[in-house]
Amino acid sequence: MFPLPQKESRAPTACPGLASAQDLDSNHGDGLERECSRKPERKLPEFSGVGDAPATVPSDSAYLSSRGSVIKWFWDSAEEGYRTYHMDEYDEEKNPSGIINMGTSENKLCFDLLSSRLSQSDMLRVEPSLLQYPDWRGHLFLREEVARFLSFYCKSPAPLKPENVVVLNGCASVFSALATVLCEVGEAFLIPAPYYGAITQHIYLYGGIRLVCVYLDSEATGLDTRPFQLSVEKLEMALQRANSEGVKVKGLILINPQNPLGDVYSPGELRDYLEFAKRHELHVMVDEVYMLSVFEESAGYHSVLSLEGLPDPQRTHVMWAASKDFGMSGLRFGTLYTENRDVATAVASLCRYHGLSGLVQHQMAQLLRDQDWISQVYLPANHARLKAAHTYVAGELRALGIPFLSGGAGFFLWIDLRKAPPTLQYLPEPTFKEEMLLWRRFLDNKVLLSCGKAFECKEPGWFRLVFSDQAHRLCLGMQRVRWVLEGKPQVPEDSPSYQSQEPGGQCR
Repeated sequence: MFPLPQKESRAPTACPGLASAQDLDSNHGDGLERECSRKPERKLPEFSGVGDAPATVPSDSAYLSSRGSVIKWFWDSAEEGYRTYHMDEYDEEKNPSGIINMGTSENKLCFDLLSSRLSQSDMLRVEPSLLQYPDWRGHLFLREEVARFLSFYCKSPAPLKPENVVVLNGCASVFSALATVLCEVGEAFLIPAPYYGAITQHIYLYGGIRLVCVYLDSEATGLDTRPFQLSVEKLEMALQRANSEGVKVKGLILINPQNPLGDVYSPGELRDYLEFAKRHELHVMVDEVYMLSVFEESAGYHSVLSLEGLPDPQRTHVMWAASKDFGMSGLRFGTLYTENRDVATAVASLCRYHGLSGLVQHQMAQLLRDQDWISQVYLPANHARLKAAHTYVAGELRALGIPFLSGGAGFFLWIDLRKAPPTLQYLPEPTFKEEMLLWRRFLDNKVLLSCGKAFECKEPGWFRLVFSDQAHRLCLGMQRVRWVLEGKPQVPEDSPSYQSQEPGGQCR
């Protein structure tokens, strides 16, 4: 999502890769067409690192610095769709004609289990040490539990060490802090595209760090390949291209399981990518935020921390959070594991601005300590519910004749709306403008999806559809998707209320 410098500046587009549909932190809007028209503009600084951002941003406030204007521009351009959703959020009783959110990657399937566990007496503890300034890396008791938790679930060959753990308020903060301490302003990370678009903001807003896309193709190129497959050859080509443009690449970002593809890297692939990084002395930031959300055993997930003998442990940095695997994106808990003590110390210094309250640290330590509940109660139920929801939505898409990709991990399907069956019309023309118009038709019909451009997919017509929601909302959301694709009228004001039922029931 960070193309290399262009010879000519570009005007804002309706669905810019950096910000039109960024997940809960962002992921849903396009607001540029309306927000950026007919306003005085301010030129961005050289090597500003804002992905597909225009060369100028509107200077609509006399109170902001140029940096503040760019930061505000990110908010305005990224949050429009999400704000629209919150102003008209679906409620089964109070607002049955409201917007169904199938765009934000949140797990809403296990609130009953989480509410029960987080309400137990061991979670409710207040003592002086929890109300005082902590070690900025996180309380030792929490870092010890994180190390044990990751050692077990990542299947590390040797126990991981608490001194290599830093705790922050979410993976967005981990990205921001880590990129800032690893790179100079204007330097860059390679990232396979399509990818979770909010990373652009995470690494740019503080550190001014850029992204150089490694664009992946939707068509498999051989019997042993798959769509959107990353290869070392593609990494090498992207690195050479960046070097030829004078862009200093300092690292590689890997998301495993991948968002939005749901793809899972094999141990051999992981080692190949890490060996590539070692050859070029690149840091590797590995985002494993969906590692416990692999609901198909055949996916064969392996954490990078499970590998025997990392090629370059001092430049390999792994992040995980509770937002996805435990459906607690509002709790704001993320962690970094790195054997590089200098990196850990520098990131810990930024935890002054990204730390967790002592009470939350206590709760997270109690949760991570309860391995019996996690392994015997929560994970089996969560995986079964994810699989059931996935099966239902996949069946609905097949009935519509819509191709999709899914690797058996994560909360989403990567759906291909480029080619329509004879009865449907998706994209009149294969352009990002038409993709954006289709995104708007979905929103007008009260269902929120994420368009492919938001993930810097190079081919117009791909969308990410999130299925990790309760049955009655999934049924209604898929009905509205069908309405749009069949060209039916917009959602009536008095849409009927849908009673909760199992996915796969008769709810069309």
